[in-house]
Amino acid sequence: MAIHLTPTELARESGLERRDVIVKCVEWGIPIFNGRIDKTLFLSSLRQISGSTAQTQQQPQPA
Repeated sequence: MAIHLTPTELARESGLERRDVIVKCVEWGIPIFNGRIDKTLFLSSLRQISGSTAQTQQQPQPA
């Protein structure tokens, strides 16, 4: 099992488009070294960001 994947391979694994993978890496400061991305770092960042977004949307707004 490879840990460092190309943006295309990572897009397949994460269910995103290739371009979105690259954009998120730039936004989140995930390095792309020799055309490869650390799968573990990317997926954990994706879960963390998605989780915090979901929590923010679920919290009721004060009236």
